[in-house]
Amino acid sequence: MAAALKAAWTFRQFILSSIRHELIARFARSRLGSLWMVIQPLSQVLIYALILSAVLSAKLPGLEGPFAYAIYLTAGMLGWSLFMEVTTRSLGVFIDNGNLIKKMAFPRLVLPLIVVGSSLINNIILFIAAMGVFTALGHIASATVLWLPLLTVITLGFALGTGLILGILNVFLRDIGQLMPILLQFLFWFTPVVYPAHIVPDAVHAVLVLNPLYHLVTAYQNVLAFGEPPALTGLAVVAAIATGLLILARALYQRAKPELVDAL
Repeated sequence: MAAALKAAWTFRQFILSSIRHELIARFARSRLGSLWMVIQPLSQVLIYALILSAVLSAKLPGLEGPFAYAIYLTAGMLGWSLFMEVTTRSLGVFIDNGNLIKKMAFPRLVLPLIVVGSSLINNIILFIAAMGVFTALGHIASATVLWLPLLTVITLGFALGTGLILGILNVFLRDIGQLMPILLQFLFWFTPVVYPAHIVPDAVHAVLVLNPLYHLVTAYQNVLAFGEPPALTGLAVVAAIATGLLILARALYQRAKPELVDAL
């Protein structure tokens, strides 16, 4: 791990320039530019809010008002979108950069840091937009928003560990890349993003809490929507899982490293 951090520091200019180039290339010739980073998730929030707010807004104890559900949904989407972006991009990080890996000599684990940096910038912009939406709807976030950096770090660790393990396996078994979008759709509905967890039957709720994203998303909702601190026990468990996944990803990479380039 120390060697990986040292390599990241040595290649910091490469990481920063790659993030900058990626952001510039993504919005080249686009009139709205970085606004596209927030249009898609906020439009998804709007769709769900229009369809489900009339059904669910009355079932959000502790959050009143006609826009209660939209606020709840936006808070959950902030955490989910960060996990989703890092995981899906890590899934193809080695395959997508195959030509670069074959032509240049550099630590391959620098590539996930580029994904994390770019995704983090997107998430920060989305957070700023969400705060603007909250203010426009008359909801002022409380001091509990200071928990957000910790939630972001845990979410990044969990998403990166999951994505890297799958990304390494995807190099050798491309079916994983085809299967994961389907599994992520199931995971989205298995996470209380668009519905409050307390409305599901007790038997279903007992299964939901086994999902690490349950604890992360509800923590975002508590902090941003309800003005409450997150449940630290659940976060500690997710942090431990994230650490284990990152260690496993590192070990798996070291094992697969000799065959990685040939498989690309």
